[in-house]
Amino acid sequence: MAGMNAMEKKLAEYKCDTNEAICLKLVRFPEDVEDESTTFHPEYSHQLYGDDEVAFGYKGLQIQLYYTAGNLNTLFKVKYTSKVSEKFDCVEPDDVEGKIREIIPQGFTCNADDFVALLEKEANFRPFGSLLHTYTVHGGEDGEDITYQIYKADMACPGFREYHARLQTFLMWFIETASFIDVDDERWTYFLVFEKYNKDGETLYATAAYMTVYNYYVYPDKTRPRVSQMLVLPPFQGEGHGAQLLEAVHRFYCTSPLVQDITAEDPSESYVKLRDFVLVKLCQSLPSFASEQLSQGFGDAMATEAREKLKINKKHARRVYEILRLRVTDMSDEEKARSYRLEVKRRLFGPYKKNQREMVKMKKCLRPEELASHISQMDTELQHQELEKSYQELLADYRRVIERLARI
Repeated sequence: MAGMNAMEKKLAEYKCDTNEAICLKLVRFPEDVEDESTTFHPEYSHQLYGDDEVAFGYKGLQIQLYYTAGNLNTLFKVKYTSKVSEKFDCVEPDDVEGKIREIIPQGFTCNADDFVALLEKEANFRPFGSLLHTYTVHGGEDGEDITYQIYKADMACPGFREYHARLQTFLMWFIETASFIDVDDERWTYFLVFEKYNKDGETLYATAAYMTVYNYYVYPDKTRPRVSQMLVLPPFQGEGHGAQLLEAVHRFYCTSPLVQDITAEDPSESYVKLRDFVLVKLCQSLPSFASEQLSQGFGDAMATEAREKLKINKKHARRVYEILRLRVTDMSDEEKARSYRLEVKRRLFGPYKKNQREMVKMKKCLRPEELASHISQMDTELQHQELEKSYQELLADYRRVIERLARI
């Protein structure tokens, strides 16, 4: 047993955290290849390496996935200081290289010199598709504004299919439930953000963010664009690019009378917060959301104007109303605060009312012991506690949106 424990301890030394082992880069200059400060790591690697996100069989494992900043030409190398098969005959190392090859398209290089040579071709790279919006972000190394551009693309753009195959590999590392889409389905639309930068007097472009939208058919003659996946690459996060991208997408679809509204597929908590900010920013200038209208409660005029002018559905328009009403409500006034709280809680109470209706039905068909079990799950006092908790969490989220709006 002692021998077995010693063996297990020795083998444990050959386990590597794949989130740490995978090293990603967006390379602009040859010196970036060796500059550790330009490296970033995945948030997730479970889709390739299992739920524990561990690779077995290596010491000092480093999986290098370096991309040229614009066209995303790829360097792929696997390095390690020791491999388990060199010292043990009883176990096999994981095929870490094979897992990566499953998701990266052909055409990558394994030679660093060849990769650096590809940087010279970056000057020829131009964004795909049609330009939708240009904006600037302050705060470059020299304190000057940095220019970004948002483009709409599809698979008909020459070279975009190959570029997209490289770009979508990032989804696996930063979206927990990411999956590759069927690019042969023409109902997909792609939106991309690029940074414009200078290198040796030439204007180049770096890939910064990416969104896929699926255009669902709505009877009889409309579509419902649904945001599927959205990613701001780590070197560009925290600079407001997600909000710029989502707003540009809304403004693009707003011009089409054939679009009913814009939704999102299984949105994350962070996406919902981003959407709240963008939709409030868009709606705050609409007449139906004027301050004098907010105190009258959420009405059909708000839902209609938000849908017709901005393609916002009723559910999201209601959240916009609640945020804007909070902004104009003096919460230190007990009566105004109470009125606002009751307004929001009436909406939040919807699921609990549904439970109560289900209880009435269950009383007619369940045995006493089954009914008692369900009643314990729907305890009224517990419902009130959960309702208050939901309200306070929502209030905190709304205040963050209001604070962000005040900064623009």
